[in-house]
Parts: sequence; C-alpha cells; structure tokens
Amino acid sequence: MTDVTKEQVLDKLKGVRGPDMDGNIVDMGLVSDVFISDSKVYFSITVPAERARELDPLRAAAERVVKEIPGVKGAMVALTADKKATSSSAPVQRPTAAPSHAGHSHAEHAGHSHTPAAAQRTPTASAKAGIPGVGAIIAVASGKGGVGKSTTSVNLALALKANGLRVGILDADIYGPSMPRLLKISGRPQQIEGRMIRPMENYGLKVMSMGFLVDEEVAMIWRGPMIQSALLQMLREVAWGDLDVLVVDMPPGTGDAQLTMAQQVPLAGAVIVSTPQDLALIDARKGLAMFRKVEVPVLGIVENMSYFIAPDTGARYNIFGHGGARKEAERIGVPFLGEVPLTIGIRETSDAGTPVVASEPDSEITRVYRDIARKVWEQVAAHQGDKARTMPNIVFE
Repeated sequence: MTDVTKEQVLDKLKGVRGPDMDGNIVDMGLVSDVFISDSKVYFSITVPAERARELDPLRAAAERVVKEIPGVKGAMVALTADKKATSSSAPVQRPTAAPSHAGHSHAEHAGHSHTPAAAQRTPTASAKAGIPGVGAIIAVASGKGGVGKSTTSVNLALALKANGLRVGILDADIYGPSMPRLLKISGRPQQIEGRMIRPMENYGLKVMSMGFLVDEEVAMIWRGPMIQSALLQMLREVAWGDLDVLVVDMPPGTGDAQLTMAQQVPLAGAVIVSTPQDLALIDARKGLAMFRKVEVPVLGIVENMSYFIAPDTGARYNIFGHGGARKEAERIGVPFLGEVPLTIGIRETSDAGTPVVASEPDSEITRVYRDIARKVWEQVAAHQGDKARTMPNIVFE
C-alpha cells in the first residue's frame, strides 16, 4: 500500500465547494497545511468566525471525502475562525457553550484567544457541555516543564482510585504525550460505534493520549485550532463510561491547550504543581492567574520534589529549598495540598511504567499521594456540592 500524499488530499478536497458554493475550498485558500501521520490526515479550514457553526457541514464533507482516499485510516478536520476571513467588521462573539460533540466546530479567534477580553467571555462551567458519564474533570497544570507534573497526574489519578473513585486520565500534551510510557500502555485504541473510540486501560484507569494515535518519533507541528479540535475530540469522542473523575494532564505553560480546556470544558478545578524553587513558583503564578481569569477554581498547590531522602541513610535534604509552594499557597489564598519528596523510587517506577501508587500501595510515598487525593476531592466536593460523589473514609493502618 502506497503512502498517502498531501497532493492526493488537496486534489480530493478540490471537490468540496466553498462556503457559498462558489469555487472549492482549496483554490479559495481555505485549507491549512495538511499534516499526515500514520495514514491519518489532519488539517483545518478557515471560515468566517460568525458562520462557524453554520458551516460545520462543510467540515464534515471535507472529512468524508478525505476518508475515501485509499490508504487513509482516519481524518481530523477543524474549522478555524480567522479574523481575516470575517466579512463583517463587527466584533466576533465567542459561542456561549462548547459543542456537545467533537465533530462540531471548535472555533478559535486569531489574535483574541490569549487576551483578557477573550477570557472574560468564557462561559461559566454550568454553561459548558459536559462529558456524559463523567462527574468531575480536574486539570493538573504547571507553569513550566520539569517539575514532575505528569508523574504527579498519574499518581494522583491512581490515588483517587485507591481512595474509592472511578477514574480516567487524559493526556492533553499534544506535543509531548507521556501517558503511554508512564502507564506502560502500547497499541491503538479500538473504534466502536459511530465516531467513538474505546479508551486504553491499565491499573484500573481509563486512559486516552495522542501518544496512542501518533508514533512517538513523529514531530507534531500544529496550529492552535488543530490542538483545540484534537483535545475536544479526545474528550468527547471517547467512550469513558461512568467516571467519578477525569484527571487531565495538561502540557506545561499557558498556551492553546490550557485555554481550550479552560474555555470549552466544565472543569471542576485545577491542581497546580510546582517545586520549592522561586523560578518554578513564578511560573506557577502564571498558571494560577490564567485559571482564575477564566473562572476555574484552583483546588490547590502541590510542592513536588519538596525534599530528598537519601536511600542509604534516610537523611532528608532540602535540595531545591523547602516550603516555597506552601508559602505561595498561603499568600494567594488557595489550599496547600501536600509535599511530595524527591526519591529514587518515584523516578524508577515512572520510568518503568509502574507508578509508585500502583506498584507500592503500602509505601509512605503512596500515603502522601492518597492524602493529596483526599484533599483534592474535598475541594471538588466543596465547589460542586451534592454533585460530587462522597469519597469513602480512608484509614491508614
């Protein structure tokens, strides 16, 4: 079987008429760069912002014709609402609620998405379309990379499960997905009825990641709208089943993925991960400010790599300083969730795909994570009221 080429895709898309049946979407310059990976085709179509919902059938038609190309296993098409494509000079209004299905338009307004004004137009959590069967969605975020956020996400998810909840985890890092490695999962998700796919599973967690869909060596070079569309599809076109909580491992920083989750998804709250270092705390403040600006509750701060325990003597060393995250939490008035030490065991179990909460359920480190999970769920319950399932009382022997 020969590889699918961009030329084949563009030639096929010339059969799709433009927004007003005038010309075709390729010759009109509405198709973005076409990205092909593992026989799956990704691209976006630029349309006037105020007509994004109306023109979703155009997106569906483009997706349909591309899937007809021999050798194409799937297509992911997003509508890009570009300000330059807007015929009217009137200001563009962001939709008041996310579409209930990922196949709908996920419009991003160029030049506006990262501004405070755009954040102020974010719909409230109650107005955003939820995910059927999922009780609460928690984002785990950090202001910078290298603070152990993904390891924290995995162990937090496993700790929530160990505390009696039904848990899934979504890897929202499109460029550097880590869940396949951290949870020792390989293979491709299975497609079931319609556009839905079944999540992968290990250690009792339901898991979805771009790492299951694209080979690890493939470099992802995507614009904001394609990131937005991919995230919403991984949320809404996955058969999560009945979950008490879905943990979302966010990429570091405050970019397109973070804004998509904050503005389009009814987040129950965000957990911020930092180290005790001043630099990490400065970056963490950016994440805190972003979630507050879009009215997502900050459930608390975790201080990761809080201290080092020498494996030979058991002596404690504050390599990165200590207590910075606790002081920051007190300063800004959010809960401090706990301190996770830097240990060889956490690194080794993460590298092996056997997270410490699953592989060492009776260890002191697991107790730390389970205590953090308890505090996180208490915060979710405080914000959601009766909607949050009561967690069983956990007694450590």
